[in-house]
Amino acid sequence: MQKKVLVVHDLSGVGKVALTVTLPILATLGFESCVLPTALLSTHTGGLGANTYLDLTEEMKKIIAHWKSLDLKFDAIYTGYLGNPKQIDLVIDTIDTMTASQCPVIIDPVMADSGKLYRGFQPDYPAKMRKLCEKATVIIPNLTEAALLLEEPFQTGPYTKDYIEDLLKRLGQLGPKKIILTGVYFDEFEIGAASFDVETNRINYALDKKMIGHYFGTGDIFASIVTGSVLSGKDIHAASEIAVRFIHDAISKTLQQKQDPKFGVCFETELPKLLKIIN
Repeated sequence: MQKKVLVVHDLSGVGKVALTVTLPILATLGFESCVLPTALLSTHTGGLGANTYLDLTEEMKKIIAHWKSLDLKFDAIYTGYLGNPKQIDLVIDTIDTMTASQCPVIIDPVMADSGKLYRGFQPDYPAKMRKLCEKATVIIPNLTEAALLLEEPFQTGPYTKDYIEDLLKRLGQLGPKKIILTGVYFDEFEIGAASFDVETNRINYALDKKMIGHYFGTGDIFASIVTGSVLSGKDIHAASEIAVRFIHDAISKTLQQKQDPKFGVCFETELPKLLKIIN
């Protein structure tokens, strides 16, 4: 039976981020996506001018109420951008009341990067996100988000394996069964992710050539591929390796085609390759 995945994320009209990338990735891998939108934006928020922003918290309440009247249950939940603590509460309630038994919950705690919270988030937001992460099967923070979840100062890289592995193990104490830490690098040549399975105590690294520049949407693509890979039966380490390689290939394609990375990366033509790898 086809798995029904609840995707909780924002929608940008222009820019390949959030729902715009998640839906085609999950569809390629054979999953039915059910969407709970958190916000509607004219564009993503990175370098495209004064974007519009419509908070959908009140609409989310109505959507969830309707779904409950239909007695809907989801086989998995993947969450991305949640614009305020009220939205986190709504997601926690949905996890508690609308999921099948042993439902995988994959949480990308989208809230910060480069040592600081994203615009619009208040200082109390990380504590609320920590509550959500307690319910996760998998969390996918970057280094800044990991520091916020652990209530400690952000450290700049390059990093040491001792530091990364200490972070992973302490993140595991928050409740999730598996962690993928993104933006990990030990030198100027490679970057990628570190994965940790709490139950097996195994840590793995997936690194690839560092590409110069900033590429919007790659975090959302990464988390979507991890979600699809885990739901397809891959372990967390294989999922991380697949996602790192896919991001590298998508950025390479973007550079080859001389596309403006402000609008996202050219991931679409890489999807058949992704399906072949996962199947």
